[in-house]
Amino acid sequence: MTSNVLPFAEFNDVVKEYSRGWLGRDRLRAVDGVSFQIEPGEVVGLLGPNRAGKTTLVKLLLSLCQPTRGRIARFGEASERRQTLARIGYVHENQAFPRYLTPRALLEYYGALALLPEPIVKERVPILLERVGLADRSNEAIATFSKGMIQRLGLAQALLNEPDLLVLDEPSEGLDLLGRQLVRAVLLDQKARGKSALFVSHVLSEVEMLCDRVLVIVAGKLVYLGPLAELCRGVDGSLRSLESALQAFYPTPLSERPS
Repeated sequence: MTSNVLPFAEFNDVVKEYSRGWLGRDRLRAVDGVSFQIEPGEVVGLLGPNRAGKTTLVKLLLSLCQPTRGRIARFGEASERRQTLARIGYVHENQAFPRYLTPRALLEYYGALALLPEPIVKERVPILLERVGLADRSNEAIATFSKGMIQRLGLAQALLNEPDLLVLDEPSEGLDLLGRQLVRAVLLDQKARGKSALFVSHVLSEVEMLCDRVLVIVAGKLVYLGPLAELCRGVDGSLRSLESALQAFYPTPLSERPS
């Protein structure tokens, strides 16, 4: 990491509350005083049980909702400056693309939305479709695609603007072995190019393989932030699996949790 480069993302004592109940008088605190940074050249894993606040945290990072309190910055600028979103790519676990479009038309459409010059879009689209294994289906309607193929297309869309920060929310959902290897290759390429990623996943083997640091969030609170190796080191200095390490934060065995 380069110390004189600003963090790609920064949360400072961020709180997010939602109104609920009759007339919205009750408050649900989904994120509770969370602080962390994502530095250039690292892959950060975001872990936690269901309903821990992971999705809300991602929405805050992408300005899909606003914090109740605290400060969020992207690339050294306040999150209110939406232009910084042009440097981020995002893969949702359940993509909702227009089913009548073809992969080529979809990527060209998103390239226009991102205000990328048309010649650049025309150059990148076939390269990305080849990279995600959809070159031979580039002119077929998305309606004919499996979930795994749609996930691959979502990855291509997220890479279209060559993002400095890639946010992957359960990107392996529905992917076969080759698809998961593709996700790993993309994350390793991000690191090699001095770029970064926030990786949300329940597949702990992938987190162990790819992440430099991990954030563990439970009931809206950040309960661990640090190197993966440190989390997996027991009090006696011995190494343990990530699943075993997370037992300290999760009240029930991970194997019993729904994915």
